[in-house]
Amino acid sequence: MKKITPVVLLILLFSVSGCAWFQDNNEMEKSAAVLVQEGSSQFRDRDYKDAIHSFTTLKDWYPFSKYAILAELKIADAQYELKEYDEAIFAYQEFESLHPKNEAIPYVIYRTGLCWFDRIDTVDRDQKCSRKAQAEFTRLIERFPDSPQAAKAVKHIERCISSLAGHEHYVAQFYFKAEQYKAALKRYEYLFANYPDTKEGKEALNNIALCQQMIDQTGTDKQ
Repeated sequence: MKKITPVVLLILLFSVSGCAWFQDNNEMEKSAAVLVQEGSSQFRDRDYKDAIHSFTTLKDWYPFSKYAILAELKIADAQYELKEYDEAIFAYQEFESLHPKNEAIPYVIYRTGLCWFDRIDTVDRDQKCSRKAQAEFTRLIERFPDSPQAAKAVKHIERCISSLAGHEHYVAQFYFKAEQYKAALKRYEYLFANYPDTKEGKEALNNIALCQQMIDQTGTDKQ
């Protein structure tokens, strides 16, 4: 059996992958400016996956380019648009960690909040997203009260509070209907103490009195 010489092996490899090899090198010749233009165009056209690819390539090839910071931010934005919220949160938080004094930080915190806000579920479900969104929007208002995003955050906080109050009312009602009046009483008291200005908070006062009345009347509680 004849041995394959290095030259023959090189020819064989080139015949299989020669075109791809040239294609990769052509890709490598793209400048940072070209990549940012491509990524921005893809983002505008809502080709978010392609935009992520372009911006990731830019960031990897030209980490010290003036466009690298923009690429980091647009990757997070594209992931948000794709509803890849966990990935977007990670990207936004990484951006804030790496560039804490960047002028885009108010925007970054706001978008992080939106990643949680957009996943708020009905009041009968877990309210983790409501709490996380409220925390991010509150942090934004406290740090950057004069930012354009702060005004939007105020309205979103109202929605978060409404959802949280609704959840507490839902749970309290569940306990009350199950005749677990002490558990219901605790929930109504918490509701009134934390969300007094909501519709549910105002109703809680009457329900607190009703729970106390039922506990006094029955003398026992199924809890």
